[in-house]
Amino acid sequence: MSKQLMLKPEKCTGCRTCELICSFNRAKSFNPRNSSVSVMIYDEAAISVPVMCMQCEQACCVDVCPVQAMYREEDGTIKCDTEKCIVCKMCVNACPLGNVTFSPSTRKIVKCDLCGGDPGCAKYCPSGCLVYSDEVDALGRKKAMALALKEVFGEEASI
Repeated sequence: MSKQLMLKPEKCTGCRTCELICSFNRAKSFNPRNSSVSVMIYDEAAISVPVMCMQCEQACCVDVCPVQAMYREEDGTIKCDTEKCIVCKMCVNACPLGNVTFSPSTRKIVKCDLCGGDPGCAKYCPSGCLVYSDEVDALGRKKAMALALKEVFGEEASI
């Protein structure tokens, strides 16, 4: 089994270190608009949840790309080939979780590519909320995210 980026939302302190290191790794600037991770803060529930690409098994972003700029690597990581990309933003619209974005400053599609197998967000996360591991399968990762959101929105949210 290949490694995956795991989220432990109960450990998130809302420090946003993941956003800053991601933007620095991508654009050499500390600007969360260039980050492929966004920390969502839910004041009512008093929790913060980092949100990034879930590397979906059936990836809508890959399916809708008219020029095949979005593709899956052999290890399962979904990447965007910026040389092929025509910035039509269809992948942005297709992502059901909103984890593919467009950066106005770089004029490029922004999506987590796991930093080539060494994700800085996990490496520098001070609370251990983000972990790069092969311990849990993709279903477990998605269920963990769903449970975190269920905590925020209550019992009316379904998994």
